[in-house]
Amino acid sequence: MKQRLTYAGFGILATLVGMAAGHLVASLIDPASSPVLAVGSTVIDLTPTPVKEWAVAQFGTADKPILVGSVMAGAAVLAAIGGILARRRFWLGASVLLLLVVVAAAAAVLRPGAGPLDAVPALATALTGVGALWWLTHAASAADREVESDAPGPSRRGVLIATGALAVAAAAMGGVGRLVTGLRADPSDVTLPKATDPAPAFPRGLEEKYPGIASFRTPTSDFYRIDTRLSLPTQGIEDYTLVIDGDVEEELTLTFQDLLDMDLIERDITLTCVSNDVGGPYVGGARWLGVRLTDLLDRAGVGGSADQILSTDVDGMTISTPLDVATDGRDAMIAVGMNGAALPREHGFPVRMVVPGLYGFVSACKWLTRMTLTTYDEQEAYWTERDWAIDAPIKISSRIDTPKSFEEIGSGKTFIGGVAWAQDRGIGKVEVQVDGGDWQTAELGPSAGVDYWRQWYLPWEAESGQHTLTVRAVSQEGEVQSPARAMPFPEGSSGYQQIIVRVG
Repeated sequence: MKQRLTYAGFGILATLVGMAAGHLVASLIDPASSPVLAVGSTVIDLTPTPVKEWAVAQFGTADKPILVGSVMAGAAVLAAIGGILARRRFWLGASVLLLLVVVAAAAAVLRPGAGPLDAVPALATALTGVGALWWLTHAASAADREVESDAPGPSRRGVLIATGALAVAAAAMGGVGRLVTGLRADPSDVTLPKATDPAPAFPRGLEEKYPGIASFRTPTSDFYRIDTRLSLPTQGIEDYTLVIDGDVEEELTLTFQDLLDMDLIERDITLTCVSNDVGGPYVGGARWLGVRLTDLLDRAGVGGSADQILSTDVDGMTISTPLDVATDGRDAMIAVGMNGAALPREHGFPVRMVVPGLYGFVSACKWLTRMTLTTYDEQEAYWTERDWAIDAPIKISSRIDTPKSFEEIGSGKTFIGGVAWAQDRGIGKVEVQVDGGDWQTAELGPSAGVDYWRQWYLPWEAESGQHTLTVRAVSQEGEVQSPARAMPFPEGSSGYQQIIVRVG
């Protein structure tokens, strides 16, 4: 039994060394071709939509580390089996490791936009992993022969040396791989020009006077991130191009500098993820800098048949945006900056799309490299193929930030506060209901435009006991937030947020 566990450990260690080598090589080619990440991305693509929504609801932004951990755990089980088999027949154990690599190689090369070089990390994984397994089993066999002959020798020490050296090598290669990936395409090296059409001075929010309410402008580091990527693209600005093709009079290929040389607009816009449940955290406001989408489309000359913009990112991910909505006069842009700096890599560096009033899955393509003017009949985007809505305007929504659900607070004078949003329409009023009573009109915070959320608060004389708090919003046009409860799939959640608090 002890020997089986030892050889199972050999299989796991050899696989980890191979994965680390593959990750290091991938960092030099394309981080997404790393064997573990390639398999994880394939799992994401094959996962049914209800399961994805459940994962986001249960784990939030931790869903990706959990997925990677699950892939690693599955690989470790098979690697352990391979190590045990290698004890009797090395080629059997090596075959199990090679089978894992074949799966990873297939996942890497079959990704949209992948090329032959994407198989190289898997090849490095195979050579390093099988070599490590051979070294470990060879050292262990020599140690076994030493025990049987009762002859003194260095073989036992050889097992320890091999194990220690491989463990150090795995840690070193993994660390260097992460370092190399982090150094590629650093947004902090980019200096952006000032906007030709700047946004007005940004008003001071309520969060200082009424703590607990979300910051009026979401700090970049706190801005939500929901996407299918397990690794961040490392597209640099030197070789970046944005192609506009399809049903256009003139196909355009623009460099990053070409975009910076155009007139830039600066706008305060709140983004919302379609996965955001009622009262959820996947919404945030930021100041964006970019080129008007219509300026680019006018330059290309849109034909008469297109009804969608099919956006493609650096790795082939596609998002479809209704053409008529994106060009109806709202401040849709191809953004290059966020909150006064270049886009962070996790939010689309170097270029992304921002269309106010539409959920991100039909408007906010990050790491954008191509916009194809086409029709919904001709081409389907990633989320369209998975039965999400085609036209997905953001629903009027509101959220209670303070007090928190099931929080116990002191009695007396206090307040209820939060945020509300109705992008492209603007918030006209927020109302709060306490214990099913009359709707009370809350005080609104400052406005940063119809595309931006509003903070709100309601003074409250809290009496001892348990209380139910409910909130709803009304747009500037008088449209009241829908009370009908709906889950995020397929066109966004709806319903009033209702929480329970205890007053001591």
